[in-house]
Amino acid sequence: MDENMVIKQAVDTGDVVIGTRRTEKAVRKKTAKMLVIASNCPEFAWLKDVVVKIHRYKGTSLDLGAACGKPYSVAVLAVLSSGESTILSL
Repeated sequence: MDENMVIKQAVDTGDVVIGTRRTEKAVRKKTAKMLVIASNCPEFAWLKDVVVKIHRYKGTSLDLGAACGKPYSVAVLAVLSSGESTILSL
């Protein structure tokens, strides 16, 4: 199972929130099922209270952005709905 393909499929077919502020809001609203965090992402204070599954992406935020199909870096994303992907099993 290729991690990048699973992330791209989740972004394309599921409901994914990209970015620190939007992810934090999804966590506070309890709509996030899983977080994917880049390896070089700093530890945010609000991450201590998170009770959802957290997956540490092995690449940097630039790699995670590329995996999402975005031309910019992505430090963290929240999966609200997996769509046709198997991202929740990572």
